[in-house]
This record gives sequence, structure tokens and C-alpha cells, in this order.
Amino acid sequence: MKSLNRRELLKYSAAASAAVTFASKSAKGEVAKNDKLNLAVIGCANRGAAIGSGAVGHELTQCVALCDVVPARAEGFKKKMKGKCDDALVFDDFREMFEKMGDKIDACTIGTPDHSHFPIAMLAMSLGIHVYVEKPLAHTFEECQLLMAAEKKYGVMCQMGNQGHSSGQRLQFQSWVDDGVIKNVRRVDACMNRGRRWHPWGDIQAFPEEQKMPEGMNWDVWAGTAPKHPYNSKYDPGNWRGWYDYGNGAFGDWGPHTLDTVHRFLELNLPHTIRAVKIEKPNEFIYPHGTTIAFDFPERGPDMPEMTINWYDGVKNRPPSEDGVSIPSCGKAIYSDDLTFVGGTHSASLKIVGEDKEVTANLPGPSVSETSTNHMDNFLRAAAGLDPYCNSSFAVSGPLTQVFMLGCIAQRLGEDLKFDAKTKRITNNARADELLKGHPPREGWEEFYKLA
Repeated sequence: MKSLNRRELLKYSAAASAAVTFASKSAKGEVAKNDKLNLAVIGCANRGAAIGSGAVGHELTQCVALCDVVPARAEGFKKKMKGKCDDALVFDDFREMFEKMGDKIDACTIGTPDHSHFPIAMLAMSLGIHVYVEKPLAHTFEECQLLMAAEKKYGVMCQMGNQGHSSGQRLQFQSWVDDGVIKNVRRVDACMNRGRRWHPWGDIQAFPEEQKMPEGMNWDVWAGTAPKHPYNSKYDPGNWRGWYDYGNGAFGDWGPHTLDTVHRFLELNLPHTIRAVKIEKPNEFIYPHGTTIAFDFPERGPDMPEMTINWYDGVKNRPPSEDGVSIPSCGKAIYSDDLTFVGGTHSASLKIVGEDKEVTANLPGPSVSETSTNHMDNFLRAAAGLDPYCNSSFAVSGPLTQVFMLGCIAQRLGEDLKFDAKTKRITNNARADELLKGHPPREGWEEFYKLA
């Protein structure tokens, strides 16, 4: 399918009316018990297959379409889910899928490389289709901003795939903040100390040479809005995360699972300063092998003083050791005036360092009434009008992701940055400010940025 121009994108408005009507009914809880959400799975391998299978297997859905730039992956997914999506149509271009089936799709999952989240989600939302987008939400700070605006404009249900945000850990953290157990936090140390795919590559001095593509791959759609380099296995499958052009490194991969509750319930929003404390093996093309990035946040009100998040990635780049504090290789320590908390990622619960068992047992448990503690279930129930909201809506996950996008810029440039949260500009570094938007979209892909 040829790239879509503005007029072609907007012609979907008629087809979108049916989806918008369904969304309106869903918002009012008027979906009949026997109705099912018509589902499209976009990205049918790796994480795309994982989240897609959770959606396809849900009682509220019937799968009508599968989309992957390598159609054989979609066919493989269909075989794996035998009996669940046998009649689903297969596409290698999400634009073609939405052109032909936009009025027949109610919800979709997007499990594709970071750089392609934005155009797929934006087009789907403009058609009134509910979207579940794997983390990180997008590839740039500006894309997050536009997705938040589109969520509000189109009135669809949106969920970012940091599944721990629908878990008991989220409820524990929220309750402990509400009950005054977690307060006056001054510092958080968070880390991701596992090896990354790009670590063995060494010092990359150029983009890799062209290799033979997998049979049937639609490489133009894979590149999407990003620069289109010749195919190489160092991009796909699964290696895109290490490249500045396509991924968001360890921040995009693990930040949403580690710092989501800290960011939301300590009301952090955006930092005023981002400091590149340590950069191991900086590179113009791929993320460093290890970094320490500090984020300084202003005071937010009573019991919420100025605080700093220190992020450590790299196999040997660990947070400093302190008496009684043992942080997992992927996890965090939260230091307040009174207590220190340690926890892992995803649904791992927090523990209080140094408290005896009797005191800990008497602490209040989760008191928040929640409609769902399964992330995909929460999304699909919200899309069907059975839950009132998505736990990690773009209004929640967008600012969280923007913090990581600022961190990615500091990792790339190795410089301290001053950020104005009101104007949403980096004020002390022109190149860093440009990177809030990133590279200009490729010709033919500009129109997605005009849909918000």
C-alpha cells in the first residue's frame, strides 16, 4: 500500500463512525453480554505475540485481523492460537488493514518496535479504536504528548503495557501513600543490571551493511516514520531496542516496570534537571553499555519535598550499597525521612528495610477498591464499557514515559539538561531540545503527526 496523504487519512472518518458508535456505547456500559470486541493483533512475534495471545484468549474478544510486517509470523501466531483466530485476515501493513477493516475493528494490541508505536496507535485512535500499546508508549517526548492529546480528543480507551500497574504492588504503593506510610521521599535509586542485546556489539562506528531480508518482509512499513536503513539482523528481530533511531534502551524496556508507581503516586510529573552522571562506552548510534542518570524533581506539596531519582543501568553499574539495603538487579530503593523501602519490578511488593515483622504486619494493606488486577482484562473490560478506566491510560503513562525520553537524551549526549516543565523545552542545549521531537518523519509518514 502506498503511503497515505492527509486526504486519504481523513477519508476514514466515515468508516470510523461505526467504531466511535461502539465506543460511545461502551462508555455508557451498554454493550450486550453476548457482544464481543472485534480485535486486531498488530505485531505477532515476541512481546507482540505475548500480549496478543492474552487478548485473543479473552472471553470478551473475537480476533478478526492479524498484522505483521512478516506475514509468516502472523500465520505462526494463528497456528499457535488454533481455534481462536482461524478466520482472521492477515496483513503486512497496518494502514491497509485499517483502510479495509477500520469499521470492523473495536480494539487492537500493538506489540511492535518502539519507533512504530506512534503511527499505529494514532491512526487506530483516530478511527475510534481502543488501543493497548506495549511499553514504552512511544519513541520520543513529542510523540507521547501527541498520543495524550489524541486519547482525549477521540475518547477511546488506551492502555500502556506496563502490566504491574494493574497488580497488588500498585495497590500497595497507592495505599501506603494514602495512609501516610510512604511520605517525605527524598531519593530513589533504581537499577537494571542485566546484559543487553547491544552489549556484545562493541564500538559501533556505522550502521550495519545490508543483509538478505526474511522472506516476505515489508521493510518500508517496519521503518515507518523512522529513518530507513538497509535491512540487517541487528535491527530485526528484537535487536532494534539498542539503536537511537528505533528504540529507547533500558529506560524504555524497564523504566515503566520499575518506576511507574513512584512516578504516579508521588505526583512527580516532569523533572527540572536531568544529569548524566556516568556514561560507559558512549556511541553515536547505540545506547551506552552503562549509565547513571539523575532526575531532579521539584517540591509538589505537603509530604512531597524535592527529590531525586538515580537510575543505574549496565551489568556492573550498581547503586551504592547501604546498611540493610539490598536492591535486586532490577529494582529500586526508596529513601524517605523515616523509612526505607525496597522492591523489584512489575508486581513485586515493597518491603520496609529494618522494620521488625510485627510492625510490618500491622501496616495497612491495600484499601483501594479496584475493578481489575489483570492488565489486559482491565483494558478489554474498559473497552467494552465494563470498567470505568484503564489503569495505565495515556494520561498516566504518557508523562511517565516522557521522563524516560528525557533520560534517553541525556544518555545519548552525555550532558546535563535543564528542562522547563511549563513550556516543555530543554533550555540549555539546542540539540537536546531538537531530540524532544527526534528525527523528522520520513516522506509520506508526516500525516500521523497531524491527527492529534
